[in-house]
Amino acid sequence: MPPLPVLAGSRVVRALEKAGFKVVRIRGSHRVLRHPDGRGTSVPVHGNQDVRVGTLRSILRIDR
Repeated sequence: MPPLPVLAGSRVVRALEKAGFKVVRIRGSHRVLRHPDGRGTSVPVHGNQDVRVGTLRSILRIDR
């Protein structure tokens, strides 16, 4: 498996939106997204900071 790219939280949210997820609410610096089939996840968006690789891996694992 190739290494995961380093992405800012806003880019992760954008990619999930392209995959069909919708932002359902914002709690502080986290965006909570839900897919019409029921899957959901939370993405940290701290300005322009990158999402850590382990967090990104966890987001991708939930969204399969």
